[in-house]
Order: sequence, then structure tokens, then C-alpha cells
Amino acid sequence: MNDLISKPEKGKNNNIVWHHATITRQQREKQNGHRSKVLWFTGLPSSGKSTITHAVEERLHQMGCHTFVFDGDNVRHGLCSDLGFSREERKENIRRIGEMVKLFIDAGIIALTAFVSPFRADRERVRNIVGEKDFIEIYCKCSVEVCEKRDPKGHYKKARGGEIKEFTGISSPYEEPLSPDLVLDTACLSVEDNVGEIMRLLIERGIIQKGIR
Repeated sequence: MNDLISKPEKGKNNNIVWHHATITRQQREKQNGHRSKVLWFTGLPSSGKSTITHAVEERLHQMGCHTFVFDGDNVRHGLCSDLGFSREERKENIRRIGEMVKLFIDAGIIALTAFVSPFRADRERVRNIVGEKDFIEIYCKCSVEVCEKRDPKGHYKKARGGEIKEFTGISSPYEEPLSPDLVLDTACLSVEDNVGEIMRLLIERGIIQKGIR
């Protein structure tokens, strides 16, 4: 029996065929009243990514938008609970998120992600997965010094003491985006001001309409 089944290429199952849904992304976007995109927030630990991401979702929800936040810690409790923080495991973590947010975009949802995602190559890989037009890279810019002073989870202190290995900003590098769609000054500006910057960008690009419901 096994001789009747051709051996698939490495990393690819030739017996799997993509099924095209009868309901299109465009139909879902029309029903939702807005376009679907991924807002990819990146930055050092404690730079304000999660706080701003959830604040943006709250604003969009109040406007009647369909949204979902992928938070770094939450994802590692489930989808990526089998991964550690080595270079290769971080790469796989981001790849999985990229594939997941692509499905949410097809579902007509505005997907917001809050991940350190320290390496440019990994972020570019997600951009390639979801498509250039659907990937909005938002850099939460904040110095290591300010992030370390905040340190709400005590991770910087543990990293300095050697308790956490491969910690971004201390023992592992962070590669700043070269041409992000938006740079947020999370060291000096308030959460409200940064949320305002993001909302303006979404309106300018026609992703949402002002005051939609």
C-alpha cells in the first residue's frame, strides 16, 4: 500500500490542496465596514508595545471594528508553548504568528501584534507571508535605559543577574526597523498621543473611516 503513495518533498505534503472559501476576504471586509490588516508592533521589552496595542484595540472596538490582539506572552502560553528563546526558536515563534495573522486578515479582521521580534529578517519574513500591502510595521522606540527603569516584570534585573539568557537589549541584540510605517516615541509621548498617531495612520490609508460604527 505504501508503494502507491508518492513520497512528498521535504517540508511539503503533496496530498494537501488549498481549499478556496466561498466567502471572500472582500465580502468580509464589506460586512465589517473596514479593511483588514496586521499592525505589527515591535520594540524592546518594556517599550510599551502591549499597552499601546491594547489601547488601540479598545479604541477600534468602540468604533465597531473587528479586531484581535496577539500578545507575545499569551501566544507563548499556547500556540508557541513548546518554544524557548534561542535564535531558531524565536524565528519559529514569529513564523507561526505570521501564518496565524494571515488567516485573520483573510477573515476580515484587524490583527494587532505585540512582539519584541528583534530581528529584521524575521519581521521581513512575516511581511512576505502576509503581503507588503497588508503589513504595517510600527516601531515603539524607547531606549534600553528607559525600558530598564520601567521593567514591570523584573526581566531586565534578572537578565543583568544572569537569570535570563538571550534577553533582548542586554544579552541579545535588537535590530531597529530600517523603514517602519510609523515610529512611536514611547519614552516621551503618552499612550493616548501614540494611539492618536496610529488612528490617524489608519484613517489616512483608508483602513478605517473616522467614527465608523
